[in-house]
Amino acid sequence: RRPPSSCGGGFLPRVVPGTKLTIVVGDTHFSEEKSLLLQSCDYFQALYRSGMKECRQEEIHLRCLCARGFLTALAVSRGERPILDADQIAFLQAGPLAKHLVDLIDSDNCLLMFHTAATFGLMSLYHAAALFIRNMYRDLEGEMKRTLPPELISYVESLSPSVFMAVGAHVTCSGNDTVHAASRTVCYLDEDMNNWKVLTDLPLEASTSMAGVTVLDNKLYVIGGVHGIHRRVVESCFCYDVEDNAWSTIPGPAQLRYNFTLMGLDGHLYAIGGEYERTVMSSVEVYAVQSGRWTLAAHLPRPAAGAACAKAMSRMFVCLWKPMETTEIYEYISGKDEWSLVTTLIRPQSYGHCMVGHRDNLYVMRNGPSDDFLRCMMDCYNLTAGQWSALPGHFTNSKGALFTSVVRGDSVFTLNRSVTLEYAIEGKIWKPRGQRKGFPRSGSVWTFLLRLPNAAALR
Repeated sequence: RRPPSSCGGGFLPRVVPGTKLTIVVGDTHFSEEKSLLLQSCDYFQALYRSGMKECRQEEIHLRCLCARGFLTALAVSRGERPILDADQIAFLQAGPLAKHLVDLIDSDNCLLMFHTAATFGLMSLYHAAALFIRNMYRDLEGEMKRTLPPELISYVESLSPSVFMAVGAHVTCSGNDTVHAASRTVCYLDEDMNNWKVLTDLPLEASTSMAGVTVLDNKLYVIGGVHGIHRRVVESCFCYDVEDNAWSTIPGPAQLRYNFTLMGLDGHLYAIGGEYERTVMSSVEVYAVQSGRWTLAAHLPRPAAGAACAKAMSRMFVCLWKPMETTEIYEYISGKDEWSLVTTLIRPQSYGHCMVGHRDNLYVMRNGPSDDFLRCMMDCYNLTAGQWSALPGHFTNSKGALFTSVVRGDSVFTLNRSVTLEYAIEGKIWKPRGQRKGFPRSGSVWTFLLRLPNAAALR
């Protein structure tokens, strides 16, 4: 529980660097810098704003918390990313720990996370766990209704699940097009009806050809792109708000670019690499949604166009090729504004062409031997263990379906004109789970997830 905040002045005290505070949890004593506790934990911030007598003590006792849990909270506050089991989950009001717990939500612990977060009032974790459960409703419904109270079940069912979306990746803007042209529509898969339906039309000036397309905070962004055989860069950039069912324009990057990768993370868009006037670039720009401004970020280690990128554990990774036969994975460290080499994969006649994240694993899809793109191989890199493993067999990549992979819960959706194929991730193995109707458009596609309004509103 938070201590009362009405007893004092409401301002955090000045802390002399290196000042230590002793925290007693059960029979265990922790000596920690007071500045770290104030910076990372809502509990201690509220305590020292309150003016309570504990503010003047050199030793504070914490009840209703185990020593192992508090040790975990301290580790996360220092920047570590431990993988936790159910007995280690600590629900102290600590921002970094809450964020880390959100990253750890999976099908094995989501019901525990949801119920306990509701008990302790950790709302960010509560909402994130509920969204995860909603996305895996058909798999978790039975256990959820056996273990959760009715009010928590109602909250999960009130949320909109993430829906598999697609838009053509070759749509240019042209004066000959009409705003309602079939190719210029953003569509979603109605899984119950097994049919693709139109959500919205692209703005007439928008192009998805060699553009940056991504979703951030349930909003769709289409940045740049080209049109015409001379690849004239489109300067207009667009954002689609699902709740308002409306498009708006946003500023574009300072450096015009196409065939780049667009990623969204923690309220920012990242325009990574790409080309301009047929020259491959290493520059990276970051758009802060709140301020509406682009700024330069650290360059990639080498120029790259259409680089494979993925998010896992709220971290952003990019695949770069380093001839010969070498795929390097770099992580962008936002706090240091630098790209850090994570690992290297060397495979004969093969490079990573697509990458997706699931839990603390990165899955890299690469071409088969002798540039065989119809039978792709897949490798998995575990971020926690720092180890590679190869998935057995090969994966059919008809018309590039595997390169459209999108993860939802413990499922991966892939798409081409013929079929939507869902894989179930069991351990580190991808197993075909089901098939649905393919996307009724020719050519390559962009795929992503959005939480849509309820079906009645869509109709």
